[in-house]
Amino acid sequence: MKITERQIEDVHVLDVSGKIQIGESDEALREAVAKLVDSGKTKILLNLADVPYVDSAGLGEIVRCYTMVLRKGGRLKLVNLTKKIRDLLAITKLLTVFETFESENEAVKSF
Repeated sequence: MKITERQIEDVHVLDVSGKIQIGESDEALREAVAKLVDSGKTKILLNLADVPYVDSAGLGEIVRCYTMVLRKGGRLKLVNLTKKIRDLLAITKLLTVFETFESENEAVKSF
């Protein structure tokens, strides 16, 4: 899994590519989000357009990241979900927890 960071206005976008699953990839996601939060950046957008698969550990890690950001007074939102990931969030009822967006522009404006 690869994560690249960029900024649009005061929103920090993490472009994730590859599978989010147990092992190094879920730890990498946690570390990337923790680095932003620890440096006071609390508007975070996860771009999941290039994520073909998320296993249960990966889903748990996304929830942990969401909680970490929330505890610091920030907000973490998701953009560009694949059908597979959207279905997974619907089945687990997490679509009611996360704010999700179809377009990055719409997501950035929502902050």
